[in-house]
Amino acid sequence: MRLTALALPSLLLVLAASVLPTAAWAQEQKPANEQVVVPQVDRRDVKLPKFPSRDFELGAYTGTYATQNFGSSSVSGVRLGYHITEDVFVEGVLGRTKVSDALVRNLLGAGILPSEHEKLTYYNISAGLNVLPGEVFIGRNNAKASALYLIGGIGSTNFAAQRRQTINFGLGVRVLMTDWAALQVDMRDHVFSLDLLGKRQNTQNLELTAGLTFFF
Repeated sequence: MRLTALALPSLLLVLAASVLPTAAWAQEQKPANEQVVVPQVDRRDVKLPKFPSRDFELGAYTGTYATQNFGSSSVSGVRLGYHITEDVFVEGVLGRTKVSDALVRNLLGAGILPSEHEKLTYYNISAGLNVLPGEVFIGRNNAKASALYLIGGIGSTNFAAQRRQTINFGLGVRVLMTDWAALQVDMRDHVFSLDLLGKRQNTQNLELTAGLTFFF
């Protein structure tokens, strides 16, 4: 019995020495981030919506064109634009009006223009910059996004059998009625030279228009 009692602690130490390395090795082999429960989730394909960029705009306008020395007359035209960024855009415009020297003919008995009513057409390419984006309130609970912009460019005017290079500059207001349509009010000065009485001079021709533009 004495030998057995003395040998029992030694036997326990031997067993412990053999078991501890095995347990430590098993602990090292187990990943630290091992997930205990693996969820069974059915994956499904999700199609991301494609939102239109609506960077292009196409519109029509009408208003008043004041030809220097010949009074005001109605004007109409079309515009095509492209918005490079939220603040910068380019625009091409084609417009036409009729100019009359009837008043001069009634006073002097002779006209300045080749005929009493002459057609004036113009086109230009301009660059614009939105400087004051904001909102316009229609009623108490309805607000529409708006922007005040500056614009200027170069083009050509055909009037009284003369085709003249034209510089235009001005400002305007654009109010977005929806995400695809806007109301636009525009005021510009068209500067070009004329030679009707044997002397060429620069003329200032003011234009005030309003119209609708559609984005696509």
